[in-house]
Amino acid sequence: MAHWAARAAALDAADPLAGHRDEFLLQAAPAVSAYLDGNSLGRPLRATAAAVDAFVHHEWGGRLIQGWSGDAHVPDGGWMDWPLDLGDRIGRAALGAGPGQSVVADSTTVLFYKLVRAAVGHGLARGRDEVVADTGNFPTDRFVLEGVAAEHGVTLRWIETDPAAGITLEQVRAAVGPRTALATFSHVAYRSGHLADAPGITGAVHDAGALVLWDLSHSVGSVPLELDAWGVDLAVGCTYKYLNGGPGAPAFAYLAARHHGLLRQPVQGWMGHADPFAMGSGYEPAPGVRQLVSGTPPILAMVPVRAGVEQLERAGIDAVRAKSVLLTGFALDLADALLVPHGVHVLSPRDGARRGGHLTVGAGTSGADFADLTRRLWAGGVVPDFRTPDGIRLGLAPLSTSFVEVLEGIVALERLVRSA
Repeated sequence: MAHWAARAAALDAADPLAGHRDEFLLQAAPAVSAYLDGNSLGRPLRATAAAVDAFVHHEWGGRLIQGWSGDAHVPDGGWMDWPLDLGDRIGRAALGAGPGQSVVADSTTVLFYKLVRAAVGHGLARGRDEVVADTGNFPTDRFVLEGVAAEHGVTLRWIETDPAAGITLEQVRAAVGPRTALATFSHVAYRSGHLADAPGITGAVHDAGALVLWDLSHSVGSVPLELDAWGVDLAVGCTYKYLNGGPGAPAFAYLAARHHGLLRQPVQGWMGHADPFAMGSGYEPAPGVRQLVSGTPPILAMVPVRAGVEQLERAGIDAVRAKSVLLTGFALDLADALLVPHGVHVLSPRDGARRGGHLTVGAGTSGADFADLTRRLWAGGVVPDFRTPDGIRLGLAPLSTSFVEVLEGIVALERLVRSA
């Protein structure tokens, strides 16, 4: 064990991003010694606490309703501009997206629904009535697709994927065709961490004449993205994982500029109107990506997201990805040495280039009840998460997770597996 401790300490000492860990409120959860669930909920930043306090006292409390329109008292323009301004900032820092194509508005589920409906409506107008998706995608995405299909008589063509892997280019090529309106997948699989070939799959979907929608919830802020360069049509993702926006933080949507004015989302709220304060009859969608906004934007909830994106801008997404590969690689080495001999199976890709920001291990032949072990780990201050039927995910957020934490967490899991 001394070898592993020395290696973890050396990796932490050589980490160019180590200083960012001090920007988090680590002492807020003193009973947690190893937080390995950053792919579900990121830690809060010190800057977030200060920014929320300043917003309440000076912007909300100081300007009240006047805060919606920008002046010298409201940094970065009025609140009306925040959905697009913050969307552009996420686009620059994490999405590889030019300005005017990203917006922060609702939850991931609501934005996913809006984009799916827009794409399906566009497809039906062209005689395309099928949507291609995979059985291993996150439940929200699958449930929304089922609802849209039932509502509009669309056929869902499901691709069966390996739970220990994810969607592949070959599978997509075999599934899309002349009736495909939309194909939608997760860039990083929520169970295994499999990193899909987004540019290759996007090209294959386009070759079939269809649109592609990527769910980026488990990749944004952890894996570099190049939505413009890849030719992606639509994308959606959350901000409470690697962007540290907090529980229930608003999501973002990406709508490529070439589709502006062509695709139309179904939730026609007043904030997505071309002139919201005209208060007239009849809906006219706002130009550009703003039409994806429906109701009043969640301004207060955007404050933590802004702090998280600002930290990512300083760190740089390429540096974050480099550390992420090291973290998951270290966790994989530990799993092979300490867990696999007890019958535990690694359920994530072994190639770092094909792995996102988390590593999943399964009970395998160990005989251990991983749901029960997760509860016991939490009670002991080690916090991963559990995904049925038998997977423990180690979500390693590069800006807040240390290598020593990874070691402590896996050693604690090994003790419980061995005792089981």
